[in-house]
Amino acid sequence: MIPTKTIEELILNHSTLEKDLSSGDIDKKIFAEKSKEYSSLNEIIENAKSYISYDDNKKELEKIIEDSSTDEELKKMAEQELADLQSNFQINEKKLKLFLLPKDEADKKNAIIEIRAGTGGLEASLFASDLFKMYEKVSHKKKWILELISISRSDAGGLKEVIASIKGTNIYSTLKYESGVHRVQRVPDTETQGRVHTSAATVAVLPEAEEVDLKINDSDLRIDVFRAGGPGGQSVNTTDSAVRITHIPTGLSVSQQDEKSQHKNKAKGMKILRSRLYELERSRIDQERSKDRKTKIGSGDRSERIRTYNFPQGRVTDHRINLTLHRLEEFLEGEAFDEMIESLTLQAQEDSLSNLK
Repeated sequence: MIPTKTIEELILNHSTLEKDLSSGDIDKKIFAEKSKEYSSLNEIIENAKSYISYDDNKKELEKIIEDSSTDEELKKMAEQELADLQSNFQINEKKLKLFLLPKDEADKKNAIIEIRAGTGGLEASLFASDLFKMYEKVSHKKKWILELISISRSDAGGLKEVIASIKGTNIYSTLKYESGVHRVQRVPDTETQGRVHTSAATVAVLPEAEEVDLKINDSDLRIDVFRAGGPGGQSVNTTDSAVRITHIPTGLSVSQQDEKSQHKNKAKGMKILRSRLYELERSRIDQERSKDRKTKIGSGDRSERIRTYNFPQGRVTDHRINLTLHRLEEFLEGEAFDEMIESLTLQAQEDSLSNLK
């Protein structure tokens, strides 16, 4: 049961915000913030009012049912109404619990996605390329903006590593469960005997941090410049345009050389470094908050095998929620992606609810 006081405070807050917003006296600087909070409460206010009136309504119906003078038809109607009331109470309680769960401040942020080939040699780099193409298709479908930050190709035409930023609405909340080891089982093009090989790629999804999210002191940074590598003869290789930025307190290091401009490489490198430091701090805080909790998903552990893409059987399986979709080709085209994300999100919510004390 949710404490009555908690729900009463929620209803009172909604009423107060409504009066403030309609008064016309509210400061313009906080109008947008209060409007956002009011809009959020609007989605749950009817559930809150229904939840708070449950006991009184229940007592009235039970009184009718238990009254010996009540005729049978009215009693049956009251019994059905009581059953509906109890069912709605459970629905309202779950919605309110979800609403009252601590919000992840990063959920509404844009994201930086990093994909790297893992075990499996050239085949792993081809799989890393397939994963990147999948996220490109998902982004296109959802009208997100995907911008390449850096890319390193393999001899086979695959990707050793690719880093990109994705901008849009609630990007991080949609993609955050993608972090981990993605495994592929298929027959490589180079396999002459038709044997199935297993390869892997790692995916890391980071909330894109703004300067206001994290203060980085210049004195904590060591910046080295060097000549970019790559095919000979290109102008990118004739100047010291490549940049390596090291955050001395943590040892985190980012190298960037895709741009011909040292300034642009530094800006891209700082974007990646800022997001990695922000995620490092978030992870530290999360671990302190949940030392005694173990959840199936949402850990963001890059060493955790989260999903298998099995081409011979045409299936994709997420091991955290034991969900298998026999629509592998559709999934890689971004068509069945939402179904997987919705299932992961629901399970994460269930895990959070079960951890409420």
